[in-house]
Amino acid sequence: MKIIDIQCLRGRNIYCHRPVVKLTVDLEDYCDTPTVEIEGFNDRLVHLLPGIKRHCCSPGYEGGFVDRLKEGTYLAHVAEHIILELQSAAGYDSRYGKARVWKEPNIYHIIYEYKNEKCAVEAAQLAVKLINALIKGEELDINGEIKKLVKISSRYELGPSTKAIVDEAVKRGIPVTRLGNESLVQLGYGKYQRRIQSTITDATSCIAVDIAGNKFLTKQILSEQDIPVPYGDIAYTEDSAVTLAEAIGFPVVVKPYDGNQGKGVALNLSSEQQVRKAFQAASAFSPAVMVEKFIEGKDYRVLVVGDKVSAVAERRAACVVGDGTSTIAQLVQKENLNPLRGEEHEKPLTQLKMDNTVQQVLEKQGLTDQSIPSKGQVVWLRENGNLSTGGTATDRTDEIHPYNAQIAVKAAQAIGLDIAGIDITSPDISVPLYRNGGAVVEVNAAPGIRMHVYPSEGKARNVGKEIVDMLFPEGVPCSIPIVSVTGTNGKTTTTRMIAHILRTCGLTVGMTTTSGIYINEKCILKGDNTGPHSARMVLGNRSVEAAVLETARGGMVKRGLGYDRADVGIITNITEDHLGIDGINTLEDLAFVKSLVVEAVKKDGYAVLNADDAMVLEIIPRVRSEIIYFSKNHDNPIVVKHLKQGGRAVYIKDNIIVMAKGNETTPVLNVKDIPATYQGKVECNIENSLAAVSGACGLKIPVEKIVQGLKSFRADVNVNPGRFNLFELGSFSVLVDYGHNIAGYRTVLDSARRLGAQRLVGVIGMPGDRLDRHISLVGRLCGENFDYIYIKEDSDLRGRKQGEAADILYNSVLEGGISKENVEIIYNEVEALQKAMLDARPGDLIIIFYENFEPVVECIKKISQELEKNREIEVEMIQQPAG
Repeated sequence: MKIIDIQCLRGRNIYCHRPVVKLTVDLEDYCDTPTVEIEGFNDRLVHLLPGIKRHCCSPGYEGGFVDRLKEGTYLAHVAEHIILELQSAAGYDSRYGKARVWKEPNIYHIIYEYKNEKCAVEAAQLAVKLINALIKGEELDINGEIKKLVKISSRYELGPSTKAIVDEAVKRGIPVTRLGNESLVQLGYGKYQRRIQSTITDATSCIAVDIAGNKFLTKQILSEQDIPVPYGDIAYTEDSAVTLAEAIGFPVVVKPYDGNQGKGVALNLSSEQQVRKAFQAASAFSPAVMVEKFIEGKDYRVLVVGDKVSAVAERRAACVVGDGTSTIAQLVQKENLNPLRGEEHEKPLTQLKMDNTVQQVLEKQGLTDQSIPSKGQVVWLRENGNLSTGGTATDRTDEIHPYNAQIAVKAAQAIGLDIAGIDITSPDISVPLYRNGGAVVEVNAAPGIRMHVYPSEGKARNVGKEIVDMLFPEGVPCSIPIVSVTGTNGKTTTTRMIAHILRTCGLTVGMTTTSGIYINEKCILKGDNTGPHSARMVLGNRSVEAAVLETARGGMVKRGLGYDRADVGIITNITEDHLGIDGINTLEDLAFVKSLVVEAVKKDGYAVLNADDAMVLEIIPRVRSEIIYFSKNHDNPIVVKHLKQGGRAVYIKDNIIVMAKGNETTPVLNVKDIPATYQGKVECNIENSLAAVSGACGLKIPVEKIVQGLKSFRADVNVNPGRFNLFELGSFSVLVDYGHNIAGYRTVLDSARRLGAQRLVGVIGMPGDRLDRHISLVGRLCGENFDYIYIKEDSDLRGRKQGEAADILYNSVLEGGISKENVEIIYNEVEALQKAMLDARPGDLIIIFYENFEPVVECIKKISQELEKNREIEVEMIQQPAG
């Protein structure tokens, strides 16, 4: 078995509404070989991965997969279960998976759910490695491989603080987007988004963080606010550190000027020699070293969120307890086997490390790592209680005195932090600091909340929720209105129409289309931008107040959606196009893929469906929200039934677009008053207008704004470029459209005939990745309707040879009834259009179905200017006197 491709679908996708990996594998010579025919395969697999015995598989009971193995199953199916089990062994509960043949007989897709992307990808690699080892009878250290997998996965995992906040955001239904591979996360969308990294928010100023990192400056600011802090100063040499310590009076504390996580901190120093050693250790982290009075008492971390104390923990330095027989080094090894301890921050506690600092602390106690402490003897490994160095925490939230809580909040505000960890040393946090000599010893700008979420003792505090509540107080939105539009034809125009209507409401609108990404009228990125990456770009833009996303088939199949849920999901229609690509072979397959847009709609949102489309019945069962149907016919049976049930619909009656709910109706406007319909002659834009009105209705936009938007929406190169753009060139006209399938061609031709041209001239072509049958259908249609045809080819042949698509079109247009004398083949799109315009007769309507819009428009402008010059010359010649 070998891996061909690995694709991570991070958003909702056609396979699952959770992130999945699509793994493409080649089973090679074993495509038809069940595992029972591979000697020792099943027994060795179960021995190496005993957890696989619990897998249910299709039988639906525990052990079902093992029974399938005994019956005989194929390697792709086995790989699916191995991957799920490897993820489970790494600590991730992922259960969804399936394996399906992609290309007979040996290429398979294996789809499986994941929680940690890096783990999911590495698990696939390891699964294939294991299967190949089992086939060849080779040994594989699976336990060692799983340990590597765990280590790799932990590096990609969110930190515990970020994860606690993200989990709470998900519970509240706030969209979460991870930015990069670290712990930077976007909560919400557009204008209302917030960003966090650990416990630093986007409202935390750099100045506040810098102040908190400067311990001496922090003390100065706190002292000026009458907040008790330990007396001390800065030393740059050992001698000055000793002098300071003697002036302050022993015991003292020595720590780096700008350190963190307790690194280089030495407490309770009572001699010159200890101060000198401590200075050397601290100066490794900072050239400046602080020497300050040692405050007797316990180490408390007070978490301030906004303007209140959210949690308090008493921290206890890392230690081990003697058993009378083990050395300190052995006791550390035993404690590190505690499943609650991890290498970094992935678990509630951090593993104990034997470094120089530990040796110095042991030395102060008259011990070494080889000492054997008596049974019950507590041996301190650190002098600070930081969890990052192996410390433990006990919850004391209910014990803090109101005065001390007030001091903590005041300290955070003095530094300018919205979230802060205030370190207080005090004999008892329940007693005011002014009574027991306690003091604020540090202020932390990115306080870890692991100790509060997973305390070693006491009540766990849901501080993640408090942070989320601070970021998004009650009544404050976390997202913007989102409309997602898909379908075979009309989705670009419908997207633009809705965005235009929203702009008339005064909103800053982000829009993705086949022509680019737009923020209001400004294009920020040209090209086809209808995939998930483009959607994320818009939703990550802080200026955007509403988003309208054209959502194409390709992006959904390959990467899933770029958003969580939309307020409105629209499917314009489902007709034959892109069949034979990406495993989509039938209209039912296409409907299944595009249904994702209406599946991923909020419960209180709306799915907008075309009641006139034959495939709508395939889509309806997949919708979980309310539906708004649109139809050109007020008596459409689906619409009539829906309205009787109290539902919503948009339809046309007597040329008037009507919004209806149950028995209530609201007239919107006459279709002839919409410029894009050319006095009601362009059928496709009537349908697109119905879809747009339905989408606007789902967003609860006032009728007058919908009318204003549609009346100012024009089918020109500025408002709706490339979609039924009509250019008048004196005696003839040119129509530019992006029709690229049989339904698109038919719609344009039906509308064009209503414009009253004397002769229809076509400049036609089809994308090379379409089926021969579909190209032929377009050709025959063109042969039946055009008076003269120029056949061109796309510059991107999409896998075909030059002339191949053109030949299919040529033969099929002749089958449609046009004579050979009225057909020319000119491969280049612009050259074909130029020839058509130069040969145009008065009253001609030239229709070009373009590939590249801008060169086509430039060609039209150029010929128009030349024709205008020629007309001016002719006028001058006529006006000149004879002789």
